[in-house]
Amino acid sequence: MFTVSLVTYRHRLSDISAVVKAVLASGCTVFYVVDNSSMPELAADLAALGDSRIIYIPSENRGFGAGHNLAVNRALAEGCDQHFIVNPDIDFVPGTMEKITGFMAADRNIGLVMPETLNPDGSLQHNCKLVPSPVDLIFKRFLPEFLTVRRMKRFMMKDFDHRQVLEVPYLCGCFMAFDRNALEKAGLFDERFFMYPEDIDITRRIYSAGFRTVCYPEASVIHGHEQASAKKLRMLWVHVVNMIRYFNKWGWIFDSERRRINREIAELNKSKRLH
Repeated sequence: MFTVSLVTYRHRLSDISAVVKAVLASGCTVFYVVDNSSMPELAADLAALGDSRIIYIPSENRGFGAGHNLAVNRALAEGCDQHFIVNPDIDFVPGTMEKITGFMAADRNIGLVMPETLNPDGSLQHNCKLVPSPVDLIFKRFLPEFLTVRRMKRFMMKDFDHRQVLEVPYLCGCFMAFDRNALEKAGLFDERFFMYPEDIDITRRIYSAGFRTVCYPEASVIHGHEQASAKKLRMLWVHVVNMIRYFNKWGWIFDSERRRINREIAELNKSKRLH
């Protein structure tokens, strides 16, 4: 059985209707909607759908990871085999989640899966990344693209064939499928991170715990990719503060595990390198 969680903040049902419909069209056993703004209007709208699988959880806003942890803890207690987290700006066709759970069930060493993520126009979002250094993230955020082409090509794993299953040490948190064993061994989201680097952190922890963390292109989702930190100064500040917390945790220049993981990933994917 698999469960799903969605964390919202000041969303009405009309804002998240695509992802809600997509999840409810799947075979999930429980769909947790964690509302970090505790809006009574959303609670009423969800109740009006009349689907008993929806569990509405009002919460104070302690961030993305903390919100999902409320749901994940319940899902694990209920005995789920896999748990999906989805963003409000995600859409996908029926059967997508079942395809992913089938893929995971065939190899119980898979701890975390991200499907192929596409822009609304159908183009590929490059959401497979290496474990970042501070320079990678500074260059990506603040320098023009033409100055960083070579470094970003490596960081975003553009040297590899994304039509094949790739081993990836940093999967995007917009859509993740976790195996319960990986969560029980590596732990849930680190709640020190209010928003943004929690996906980097949990992917590398699951990988370091001995599980595969992969991108599975046989399943795909549409990701609207709001990029709030690129548009709002407040969210940019949130991004910067939480990336500082991430590097304080793992190391700035001296992060030997980062270098080891990235070397291992290159070796694991060597047969999938583009020529």
